[in-house]
Amino acid sequence: MKNHIKEILSYIIVIVIVILIKEFIVTPIKVNGASMNDTLFDKDIMILDKISYHFKKINRFDIIVVKKNGEYLIKRVIGLPGDTVKFLDNKLYINDEVVEEEFDHKKTADYTLEEKIPENYYFVVGDNRPISFDSRYKEIGLINEKEILGKTSLVLFPFNHFGLKK
Repeated sequence: MKNHIKEILSYIIVIVIVILIKEFIVTPIKVNGASMNDTLFDKDIMILDKISYHFKKINRFDIIVVKKNGEYLIKRVIGLPGDTVKFLDNKLYINDEVVEEEFDHKKTADYTLEEKIPENYYFVVGDNRPISFDSRYKEIGLINEKEILGKTSLVLFPFNHFGLKK
């Protein structure tokens, strides 16, 4: 009888550990849609790192997962708190200086964020800018730090997309 209890207890411990890891540290997440093409693709399975932002800050160009209006969005951080953001002639301007983007982002329509980004908020966009529904639209707007679930950069599946994405 004691052996059965020990065996069942060991399974329960493993299950609890797996649930805690998935809930608080890392979990798989699926890309939904084409707003991050050509970096990420619809149905790519990625690992969401839920813990690193508790120890280090969010950086420009990080790929993050946001829960907004009940939906999970995967976007790229462009503007940080205190920044002004502008896209003009397919160039990104942060605080009126051109910032080079080292990834393919398609044609970006001219856009100017009317105000400086407040503390604890971020401006995010998809890499496939012509179709991305992101901070440029009032319905999404600036992203509160509390809406950011974590960072993602590792594609697990399909295997032809496997690897770290920048």
